[in-house]
Amino acid sequence: MKRSRVAAFVMALLVVASLVGCGSSKDGAGQAGASIRVGSKDFTENEIVSEVYALALENAGFEVTRTFDISSSLIHQSIVSDEIDLYPEYTGTGLLSILQEDLETDPEQVYEMVKAGYEDKFKLTWLDYAQANDGQGIFVSKEISDKLGIKTISDLQAHASEIRFASQGEFDERDDGIPALTKAYGPFDWKSTKVYDNGLKYEVVGKGEADASPAYTTEGQLSQTDKFVLLEDDKHCWPPYNLAPVVRDSVLAEHPEIADILNKVDATLDTATVTALNAKVDVEKQEYEDVAKQYWDSIKDNF
Repeated sequence: MKRSRVAAFVMALLVVASLVGCGSSKDGAGQAGASIRVGSKDFTENEIVSEVYALALENAGFEVTRTFDISSSLIHQSIVSDEIDLYPEYTGTGLLSILQEDLETDPEQVYEMVKAGYEDKFKLTWLDYAQANDGQGIFVSKEISDKLGIKTISDLQAHASEIRFASQGEFDERDDGIPALTKAYGPFDWKSTKVYDNGLKYEVVGKGEADASPAYTTEGQLSQTDKFVLLEDDKHCWPPYNLAPVVRDSVLAEHPEIADILNKVDATLDTATVTALNAKVDVEKQEYEDVAKQYWDSIKDNF
């Protein structure tokens, strides 16, 4: 009888120990079985970065539910409505599109404004922003850059009368398009201007049908430096669009270790790195999941 009681006591201790063990995870980060919902916007870069976030969280012991390819116009409402827990956002988007503040060009100032505004209005936390800046830019063909010595937007403005500009229509009108350029650099009196679909701009410039076009500064095609030159915004007329994870406050309160995990990921992301990752998908036609896994494997020893 005594043996039975001792055996029962030992079994009870083992059960308790096993339950306690279930509350831990790899490297002590996160609770095994805790589920985190990671979202992404519906374009290559956001998919890649979101997948790297997801892999980093899984490495720390979290179960991750992926809700990717959410429309850029809907993803903010998705996190506010508690449909996702986090996603990568851009500081310029937060400032201009969500908070609808005035244009600001200093990266740290923009970050502080969106961090404070999101906390106050939405109970969302911006974690550390990456150096990767997916902002507005203009590129020219390598041929025209070499021929006319165009390396900066000031150079472009000086040679505007020799440039065939491939616009996307809205760029001519919106605040961070031609109006911002004109305010900073003066008028751009193009040799000609024609509106093209955004998806055709690299083909059009690459074939010599136009000389210059708007771009986002981490587009994968810009890695083809033998064909295209991204011009320096030497008068800093555009707002920064630095990548950063946006996370629901309630999630961070329950799992504060998430901040350290995602901040470590963002610390590895600069503009050149993100451009190269985008190129693997948009130029080399690899799957974004494979590109994200390759990148995670290259950095995971630091976690």
